[in-house]
Amino acid sequence: MPFRLLVPLGLLCSLLPLHHGAPGPDGTAPDPAHYRERVKAMFYHAYDSYLENAFPYDELRPLTCDGHDTWGSFSLTLIDALDTLLILGNVSEFQRVVEVLQDNVDFDIDVNASVFETNIRVVGGLLSAHLLSKKAGVEVEAGWPCSGPLLRMAEEAARKLLPAFQTPTGMPYGTVNLLHGVNPGETPVTCTAGIGTFIVEFATLSSLTGDPVFEDVARVALMRLWESRSDIGLVGNHIDVLTGKWVAQDSGIGAGVDSYFEYLVKGAILLQDKKLMAMFLEFNKAIRNYTRFGDWYLWVQMYKGTVSMPVFQSLEAYWPGLQSLIGDIDNAMKTFLNYYTVWKQFGGLPEFYNIPQGYTVEKREGYPLRPELIESAMYLYRATGDPTLLELGRDAVESIEKISKVECGFATIKDLRDHKLDNRMESFFLAETVKYLYLLFDPTNFIHNNGSTFDAVMTPYGECILGAGGYIFNTEAHPIDPAALHCCQRLKEEQGEVEDLMREFYSLKRSRSRFQKKTMSSGPWEPPAGPGTLSSPENHNEAGEKKPPKQKISLLSCPSQPFTSKLALLGQVFLDSS
Repeated sequence: MPFRLLVPLGLLCSLLPLHHGAPGPDGTAPDPAHYRERVKAMFYHAYDSYLENAFPYDELRPLTCDGHDTWGSFSLTLIDALDTLLILGNVSEFQRVVEVLQDNVDFDIDVNASVFETNIRVVGGLLSAHLLSKKAGVEVEAGWPCSGPLLRMAEEAARKLLPAFQTPTGMPYGTVNLLHGVNPGETPVTCTAGIGTFIVEFATLSSLTGDPVFEDVARVALMRLWESRSDIGLVGNHIDVLTGKWVAQDSGIGAGVDSYFEYLVKGAILLQDKKLMAMFLEFNKAIRNYTRFGDWYLWVQMYKGTVSMPVFQSLEAYWPGLQSLIGDIDNAMKTFLNYYTVWKQFGGLPEFYNIPQGYTVEKREGYPLRPELIESAMYLYRATGDPTLLELGRDAVESIEKISKVECGFATIKDLRDHKLDNRMESFFLAETVKYLYLLFDPTNFIHNNGSTFDAVMTPYGECILGAGGYIFNTEAHPIDPAALHCCQRLKEEQGEVEDLMREFYSLKRSRSRFQKKTMSSGPWEPPAGPGTLSSPENHNEAGEKKPPKQKISLLSCPSQPFTSKLALLGQVFLDSS
């Protein structure tokens, strides 16, 4: 049975009919063009406020109109907002910011940085901007996309994270000093998401630079988590990366775990890796068996499956979007509608929501303008065209503007019960929340490309097709063009094909030589004892055991996805030849 993975967004979902016009409060349909402009105005109000009041700090403090460093002193909001600029069509500002980042960002600093956050925001943001540079009119250097200043910056940032992976288990520490490596007193306890959220960025980096170390460490971390799952197939919330023992044994789909599951699916799609998808599908069975109650997902004890926390977390709202990527549209919509009712109740999603009580949880009443529910709405709207999803977009624009807009940007909502504000605007507001809102209301954006247009690019390894769609968003909403992963490998693949052919030739030649000697010296020739007898010595180890055959990669994998993987019904790609 041939293996087919779901292809996100552009390659399939834009083939589906889109219904423009969702009923508004007065019975009218929200106009996508109107809300698209409203979202664009939101972006520039926040972005301009950051530039005027906070740059070069990481983030804007909107209530005091100043800035502060949060995740490492990288001018983080500028990196996070860069690809959003292009999605909104602002190529001139994109070009300016690329130059600013090259001149101002330095990773050789004595700063303790989150390995997880640096990867998804900095490495992911720079990789995405690098791959979009040509579309943005940046004059790229010879050899792009296999070289370029933003790629070198991404590689430098990622190398600063590698010492964190030097543990007995291969699972990384949560924090690393960018100048000195892991501090001697660093805690070995890391959340599951902080271990399993690297394969999208690191595999892309390895493919573009030719250095396999990034993808290798990301895969080892993923596998160690898989091997650490409980007998009932669940993973906990925090684990000791030195011993591999679970420290927090609550299992769910939300905070501390979420993007591990997300990256199994997105890594499978990006790399066309059936093992990663099989791992997720096994987890999905356990999640449905033990954590799903109706169309809600609770937290349970990872070894027993007993309920430990009957709460919904705002971070869990990514789940319907992830379900849409594997074609589980019906369940995705049911869960989405549950989450949407919580939004309607408060004008946002509280960090924790007690499901039996139908209300917020003490000290978890805030909403930091997170993107997850909007993200799911965007995915599901591309897959179904259901107008209810546009209603969520309309509600998000109206409530965010009404509650959190201040003179210097948009402020985190400290308490959804009374709409008190907090003095912070996280960088993901411009990287994710605004971006997903805009894409929800912009059906013709290049991100939604169905493959009808593309760019042919000459690289040192031959011609490559880019910009044909099928972008994979990392967990910070930075889009990665999957075709780019093949642009810098073709020469190596062709060389491997030639080496394989040469080995087969010399193997055959040796076999014929042995056959001639045998027929001349020991009588009539007899057939080999079984299959594989004529393999070359290179296919065996020193103990004489046969090695598994080397998997060959198709040389035709660069231009586009297989045509059969574009066939879909309501967002679901057929997973077999039927």
